[in-house]
Amino acid sequence: MNIFGIGLPEMAVIFVVALLVFGPKKLPEIGRSLGKAIRGFQEASNEFQTEFKREAEQIEQAVKTTAEIEPKQIEAAELEHDTASSSPKS
Repeated sequence: MNIFGIGLPEMAVIFVVALLVFGPKKLPEIGRSLGKAIRGFQEASNEFQTEFKREAEQIEQAVKTTAEIEPKQIEAAELEHDTASSSPKS
């Protein structure tokens, strides 16, 4: 068991120190608070990842759309240029 780079012996020492500092009555409350904080952090992290992926997909879609439209605009500009250059000038 290895959480955050901390092995089982280190976790046991931390638990014993916390038990001595806070006492057996306060420790469950601290554990719940810590659990809620970690859960909140995970939810925020997941939300950030989802938003990041959504934005990346939107950018990717915009690039694809631009890549599809750009050749058509170039063709239209060339056609317009050819038409303008072949018409007689007054």
